Amino acid sequence: MELGKQIKKYRKALSLSQDALAEKIFVSRQTISNWENDKSYPDINSLILLSEVFNTSIDNLVKGDVETMKKEISQFERKRFNELKNFYAVLLILDIVIPTPLFYFLKSAGVVIWVLISALTIYIAFQLEKEKKKYDIQTYREIVAFLEGKNLNEIEKAKEEGKRLYQKLIAAIASLTVAMLIAIGFNCILR
Repeated sequence: MELGKQIKKYRKALSLSQDALAEKIFVSRQTISNWENDKSYPDINSLILLSEVFNTSIDNLVKGDVETMKKEISQFERKRFNELKNFYAVLLILDIVIPTPLFYFLKSAGVVIWVLISALTIYIAFQLEKEKKKYDIQTYREIVAFLEGKNLNEIEKAKEEGKRLYQKLIAAIASLTVAMLIAIGFNCILR
């Protein structure tokens, strides 16, 4: 982080000791030391006081840190999206594979378990869609680009937007097929 260096630079430019600066912004000398050594980060009130003492804007104080923070947030969001995507994939596979064994061995208890797994799968699917909408990603290439921290250029984006209708149609047909297979499986079990 750059803020520690900035605090130290401005403090020395004003010929202030850590104790003198701490007194001006109502914190301890140790707190100033921690900020300068990047062991902790000032809260917003302290940033405001620092900017007043140094006669500079908060933007100037945290200039390099904003990009670092954005990058860390972006990495966290990509990681969360990837985990959600993987969890959804596992649930979807379970949802397709386990109904017959559950119904066969556990009868009505199996139905309840399968309904709970299906409900969780649907919930995670909605969460995943919400994340995709938040970052305006819908196609496989857009998802891959997002997970790699990249953006598609305008031409690639337009091509991907053109594919969305076909992909939604294919997804609907696949969902219908899976639902029909499950219904047939139910019918065979209940006979």
